[in-house]
Amino acid sequence: MSEQKNRLDLIDLNDYPVSWWLKLLDLGHKIVQNPAAYSEACKGKIMGTLFYEPSTRTQMSFQTAMLRLGGTIIGFDNPATSSVAKGENIKDTTKIVSGYADIMVMRHPTAGSVKAAALTADCPVINAGDGGHLHPTQTLTDLLTLREEKGRLDNLTIGFCGDLKNGRTVHSLIKAMVCFPNNKFILVSTSELALPVYVKDILEAAGMEYKEVTDLEEVIGELDVLYMTRIQKERFASEEEYQSQSGNYILDTRKLSMGKPDLIVLHPLPRVDEIAIEVDDDPRAMYFKQAKYGMYIRMALILTVINGDGASQPLMKGRVHKHIDCSNPNCITHHEKYLPHWFKGDGTTLVCEYCDERTLVE
Repeated sequence: MSEQKNRLDLIDLNDYPVSWWLKLLDLGHKIVQNPAAYSEACKGKIMGTLFYEPSTRTQMSFQTAMLRLGGTIIGFDNPATSSVAKGENIKDTTKIVSGYADIMVMRHPTAGSVKAAALTADCPVINAGDGGHLHPTQTLTDLLTLREEKGRLDNLTIGFCGDLKNGRTVHSLIKAMVCFPNNKFILVSTSELALPVYVKDILEAAGMEYKEVTDLEEVIGELDVLYMTRIQKERFASEEEYQSQSGNYILDTRKLSMGKPDLIVLHPLPRVDEIAIEVDDDPRAMYFKQAKYGMYIRMALILTVINGDGASQPLMKGRVHKHIDCSNPNCITHHEKYLPHWFKGDGTTLVCEYCDERTLVE
């Protein structure tokens, strides 16, 4: 990793203290109130956007955020149109782009890929989603939405419904919300799409109350927030596996009528069929407003990262184990063979520093 004074990389929101998040949310609130006041805040700055998989909201909101701040953008939204198509590895691509830009935003389908890029990049790197692992800027979007619409980030009962196994937005938001007191979590999914063990470990370590159920109607009346997710077709090995899970959870007006009057419904989007179009007209449906909040919080994040406003954090906190492989087949270390194998922990259980999966050592 290149040494830079006060360089801030945002790979995982939990790398930073809650006080830093709250400063970001305060700045986001100010921008919501008066966006024109920030129209030249990044004049002369360049942001590189490297999107290795499709995106609408995240990519366009980052680009719009930089343009509204007076900056400019470079990058690609299809690796087939870049040297990636010729076999260029992540290190070389991101090393080059980070030499052109003041800040780099990256999305990639493989867990741990953005942290791998940040190890050798020459500018700050922001994680715009790494496979089914993390999506910290969506979490910031969700936190700003909750604070603006519910007025608080504590004492909430939050239901997560749908693909909790592959939903990186779910993983990131749970990791954030355990940092605020008296939150409760209700996890609604099939057994095949249940929340991964490492996220449950986080809930249990924080002493948070949670339960797993398979029926949304059974619990919707308890919720302050309902976070719907789509069944992610691109994460399944076959069409048959996808079809066995799709359509299991659909929020319609009948189900929504069972919810509290002040319930808010969030969704990271895109949706397929998990929220009926008829729900859009209910004032509790916040997902389109949520997407707009995403632009404002990304404006706040770009400003904060470019200005180095905060204490920089080490990317790796453990040590290299040369002869141990991560147990997660989708970890970036299995695809980019030059990467050192960083793990935290000791004894028989190690945790991969790229993808957070546990590996048992004999």
